[in-house]
Amino acid sequence: MCIPGRCAFFWLAGIVAYVSLPVLDALAQAYPAKPVRIVVGYSPGGGADTTARMLAQKLPEHLGQPVVVENRPGANAAIADEHVATSPPDGYTLLLMTASETITPAVRKLPFDLERDLAPVSLVVTATFVLVVHPSVPARNVKKLISLARSHPGKLSYASAGVGGGAHLAGALFNLMANVNTIHVPYKGGGQSSIATASGQVDMNFLTIPSALPFLSSGRLRPLAVTTAKRATLMPEVPTLDESGLAGYDRSSWHGVLAPAGVPKNIIAQLNAVIAKVANTSEMRELFRRRGVEPQTTTPEQFGALIHREIAENANLVKLTRAKAE
Repeated sequence: MCIPGRCAFFWLAGIVAYVSLPVLDALAQAYPAKPVRIVVGYSPGGGADTTARMLAQKLPEHLGQPVVVENRPGANAAIADEHVATSPPDGYTLLLMTASETITPAVRKLPFDLERDLAPVSLVVTATFVLVVHPSVPARNVKKLISLARSHPGKLSYASAGVGGGAHLAGALFNLMANVNTIHVPYKGGGQSSIATASGQVDMNFLTIPSALPFLSSGRLRPLAVTTAKRATLMPEVPTLDESGLAGYDRSSWHGVLAPAGVPKNIIAQLNAVIAKVANTSEMRELFRRRGVEPQTTTPEQFGALIHREIAENANLVKLTRAKAE
């Protein structure tokens, strides 16, 4: 039975909805209609910033809109992570995330949830850490370094870019697996920690290869081992920590792109396809490799699984090593 007036209302609403569908479809297909931001939780000039700027230079060729990088450093990138997590889910604010951010939930309370509030788009590159020492350290291989640390407990120190970062946990895992006690000295960024090690303020560090290369080529730092299960293509002569006596040691870094949770799936898919296209050109692959990183794009689901796995693994490692915020 049709109540007078109400039938007309439902009929009109149905027409409006029917007419709106193509309009909404057209809006979705028009993405992006304005500049896109990539937010980076680190200072300009670092590895994450460089990856973001390399993407920002090439993405406009495929998106048809400018892509700008915005640096919001602090709290091991938690400031940038929260900013993106609470941004409108429209695809115009993206995050360039690093592996070290999957450690942060285990060392400090966050006002957001990495997995709930952010949507993975794609992994972009992976990077290897290299254990380096100042030339004054009388150890030319890992076994001698461990022997030195055991004979002088609490005397050797290692720098990092901050509590809860990749270098911090790499050093904590080294202490645990080598049964040594080297002292963690956190700095406010990767640049400061690198300089502190190269100047001899601290004895050792776990740097990404791009960060280490200038200091290694000038002889201001000495490489002892890389942290991944396989040797690095840029340093084939440097052994792994696994080869050097710490069986099973495997730590690496990566950079990837995420968006606020709730961004429409078609926009996520579009961004994923464009990032894969840009990152895997021969030009970009060569540029990435010159920086000491390996291009490696994924589906959103694969990247999400990586983040989930590393959050769980890092939480367990923090518990085992007691690597809490200082």
